[in-house]
Amino acid sequence: MAMITRLDRTMADRKISVKDLAAEIDIAPINISRIRTGNIKALRLSTLEKLCRALNCQPNDIVEYVPDED
Repeated sequence: MAMITRLDRTMADRKISVKDLAAEIDIAPINISRIRTGNIKALRLSTLEKLCRALNCQPNDIVEYVPDED
């Protein structure tokens, strides 16, 4: 199972910077960067909710599930 983050694409579509998004949802910019690069092991639902609210999007705009190939 692979979870792929699409936050970078969603942010680009909305023309918002890491710094501005981090300030809006009150988390450290480094954490936004880690989510953007997929360099995370977990994503809190409360953080996902804040991202969706700030970006006016759905969770599937930020995270995508790609099944393993057999």
